[in-house]
Amino acid sequence: MISIKHINERDVDLCFELDSNTISLWSKRQWTNEFKKEGTKVFGILLSNCVVGICVLDVVLDEAQINFFAVNHKFRKKGLGTYLMNYLIKECKKLNINKLFLEVSHTNSSAEKFYSRFDFSTVGIRRNYYKDGSDALLKEKKLTTK
Repeated sequence: MISIKHINERDVDLCFELDSNTISLWSKRQWTNEFKKEGTKVFGILLSNCVVGICVLDVVLDEAQINFFAVNHKFRKKGLGTYLMNYLIKECKKLNINKLFLEVSHTNSSAEKFYSRFDFSTVGIRRNYYKDGSDALLKEKKLTTK
């Protein structure tokens, strides 16, 4: 059974472990700091009560930034990322978020393809942003029609 739950600072080890086994974005200290930020929401997607994916969302006024989005490699291509993203978009609409942002490496074509399915469009580039020298593509999804 698939479910979504809010994750809190008690689950920092779980978050760090999933991150270490997927995109290796943050240290354990950085994860701990994420939970202390005002406006940060962390969601986990569970399959049979086991967290297999995590999303970190920072909300500022009427905009939000996805700072982390990953699904365990063993559970990819099974619709779980889509389920989590659809949930996240619904939550943002409930919070009256107008725009949703994220960044992704220009070398990560599978992630780019995934985000394009949700109508994220590239609105900017951060050159040499990642440790490996790759550029970050800044993506935006408009949630309201103003």
